[in-house]
Amino acid sequence: MANTNPTLTGSEILWATLAGEGVTTVFGYPGGAILPIYDALRNFPTIHHVLVRHEQGASHMADGYARASGKVGVCLATSGPGATNLVTGIATAMLDSIPMVCITGQVSSKVLGSDAFQEVDITGITLPITKHNYLVTRAEDIAPTIRQAFQVAQQGRPGPVLVDITKDAQQASALFSFEDAAPAVHRPHPMLKAESSAIRQAIQLILSAKKPVILAGHGIVESGAREQVIAFAEGQQIPVASTLLGLGAFPTYHPLSLGMMGMHGESWVNNAIQNADLLLAFGMRFDDRVTGNLAHYAPDAKKIHIDIDPSEVNKNVKVDVALIGDLKEVLDLLLPLLPAPASQPTVASSSWLREINASKGDAAVRDIINLPDNGHLYAAHVIHDIWREAREAGRLEETVIVTDVGQHQMWEAQYFKHDAPRSLITSGGLGTMGFALPAAIGAKAACPEKDVWVIAGDGGFQMTASELSTIQQEGLAINIAIINNGFLGMVRQWQETFYEKNYAASPILSPDFVMLAGAHGIAGEHVSERKNVIPTVTKARTSGKAFLIEFQVEKEDGVYPMIAPGAALHEMVRRPVHDPLLETAEDE
Repeated sequence: MANTNPTLTGSEILWATLAGEGVTTVFGYPGGAILPIYDALRNFPTIHHVLVRHEQGASHMADGYARASGKVGVCLATSGPGATNLVTGIATAMLDSIPMVCITGQVSSKVLGSDAFQEVDITGITLPITKHNYLVTRAEDIAPTIRQAFQVAQQGRPGPVLVDITKDAQQASALFSFEDAAPAVHRPHPMLKAESSAIRQAIQLILSAKKPVILAGHGIVESGAREQVIAFAEGQQIPVASTLLGLGAFPTYHPLSLGMMGMHGESWVNNAIQNADLLLAFGMRFDDRVTGNLAHYAPDAKKIHIDIDPSEVNKNVKVDVALIGDLKEVLDLLLPLLPAPASQPTVASSSWLREINASKGDAAVRDIINLPDNGHLYAAHVIHDIWREAREAGRLEETVIVTDVGQHQMWEAQYFKHDAPRSLITSGGLGTMGFALPAAIGAKAACPEKDVWVIAGDGGFQMTASELSTIQQEGLAINIAIINNGFLGMVRQWQETFYEKNYAASPILSPDFVMLAGAHGIAGEHVSERKNVIPTVTKARTSGKAFLIEFQVEKEDGVYPMIAPGAALHEMVRRPVHDPLLETAEDE
């Protein structure tokens, strides 16, 4: 029987394989070692290429695309500096478990190792920050490698995969069959199965607990376990605390939702964790920003950890029961074995919930629908009002917030109420400044029907501001809110608190961001008064085009609570008693 598989160049095989994997959007920047791949793109009209202004932007866009859609994000770059410019974005995705496939061109295999022009060992460089990586030197290996890269990126704990393809492999020809290139069926490691004895131990701890707390992490979103977590919390009446990346995994409006834990988490949440007798960690890794001083972390609590990555169990916090496996699958095992809600005594008695709610006190100001206005504009006002505007317009479920890193990131987590999964996109583990603008491009490309907001500081925004031209070239209606306080805000706050107000290198000069946006063809407005926030936000959201708002806010405001390095979770620096944000003669 004649072979009906077509003969294609390596470059054509790459695009055909990506199309077979369902890829419709890629983010990249051309260069000499990847030009054959770009030349072949014209034969694949179903794939849209977004031309970035810097390769770091491409990796963040692929990341944002993956976070917003749940699919694999794809980015491309040439060899040498093109490949190394991806590194920060790859590390960002690795720390936050984001599925990405990064494709780089490489010099011809004949000159590998000779320090050829724009040659760099990108597989060696990215070895610690990728889930896996490959160097491909033959055209016939491109399809199997790409297909395996997609499998690796998605299976188990997700993460970024890099595929480096030499120029001669791109130019050579080979037979192509998408089906024949399929990787072997993924077989989970034997450890990735919750043991029945551990299940029994977990149930015993759950039933005997009087003060349990669920710690809701990013794994809930990645596993698709939202319904199971809600059923578990409601069935056992257990309050839920969220990590930064777990916000939206459990609905904020739910009466069992406590809010965010950790360094800048709510005081009542951290106190509840410290006073708990059982912690149930759902898809989270006990990051240092969550635990504070480990020697004093939840001292009286038994701990159950459910995670798909065995290496995370007992890495930071010693636990009493480990349930290794996909969170959704493990909860599906647990739920039928627990007493039905109607026929059991309440595990988390109303006294436990009353105790937590009573501990809120004045800190519950963030629950006030109309945050007080004292004539000054604070970042909290801005973020609170963006949330209010979306809520009142009935667009909250269709709003995606993409933040940069710093004070505004923490204020967003405190003042914007996330009820939907994948509604907050932010760099958690690596804390990458410059993330927001390009990641929002990826999010909007993935979800064009949603309202996508960039919330960035004046410092981080300047790191990737060139991507404004990418927004304009792609015709993307992205809303941009710049919180301008004239400082690298979080650095300044640390300097104020721990370095005797020595503001070394934290004051920052910025351009007129509205004029900068205008130079890229994007409309914008300045806002410095609270009364103008919601009208301008509405104008941006309904404009149908990209729109930038520069919010001139109080310069020396701080994020509270705050846990100092080395302090225990309950040892929080609280908002000053006479803080002007809370002082008002008349509430709105």
